[in-house]
Amino acid sequence: MIAVYTTVTTTSTDPNRAYWEAVGRDERVAWEELGCPPTGMEQEWIADPAGSWLRPHCSSAGRVILAIHGGGFVSGSVTTHAHMFGHLSRATGWPAFAVEYGLVPEHVFPSQLNTAVAAYRWLLAGGATRIAVVGDSCGATLAVGLAARTRVEQLPMPAALVLVSAWTDFEARGDSYATGSDPFFTRDVVRGLASDYLAGSDPHDPLTAPLFVEPRGLPPTYLQVGGEESLRDDSRALAERLRDGGVAVRLDEFPGQLHTFQMAAGRTTVADDAITRGARWLRSTLGG
Repeated sequence: MIAVYTTVTTTSTDPNRAYWEAVGRDERVAWEELGCPPTGMEQEWIADPAGSWLRPHCSSAGRVILAIHGGGFVSGSVTTHAHMFGHLSRATGWPAFAVEYGLVPEHVFPSQLNTAVAAYRWLLAGGATRIAVVGDSCGATLAVGLAARTRVEQLPMPAALVLVSAWTDFEARGDSYATGSDPFFTRDVVRGLASDYLAGSDPHDPLTAPLFVEPRGLPPTYLQVGGEESLRDDSRALAERLRDGGVAVRLDEFPGQLHTFQMAAGRTTVADDAITRGARWLRSTLGG
């Protein structure tokens, strides 16, 4: 079942749409300025594994979020995504570790996945008992790949996955590329990003493209996607595959919204609503 929520922005214009329109015009814009920093948070930079702890002042023990940023494997960072992940951390009351990974072209598959798995191992070794893996766009790609790798490496499975505007099909076959109003993500753009990341690897490998993952045994998964974004059908297809494999799945679509609209957390009610829904789902799934 797909849940659709009608929401409005608190600004006179949609800052996320304005951002992607600017990117489509090849203008340089500060992604990290889309949202506002959450209050009541502490940030601690870590050198190894590279990343940043985002901690609410009053956080519960045991449950941890591993946050993996998006950016098409060519951009994005812990800094650009600190506001979004920070809002989710505060809303759950759980600390989040946002991992930094290398970008294309210097780093290609499986470098980014190896980095995410190493951070996951580090959290387990540090005493985390229940880890929710959260990722947006290509970060969601890595989140599903990480879950698949835990089976290969016989690690404890993540307790839950939260996938925001998930990129699941490197061949960009979804009808939503032709039906939405996305100003940037064309099939050619997405296929080009995929080609550069894969660097010759198989786009059907379950460790690369989530659409081909073996679903049985994967953790409960919550997906959010914008109703107008080109990658909308990526989320629909993955949700169907997981559900058919017996995974507990929730998919929420937000009408009128574009890719990773949650980046405007603190500035728009639709982003804040999505963060709140994600936090509620995590707390109900993991407890606490």
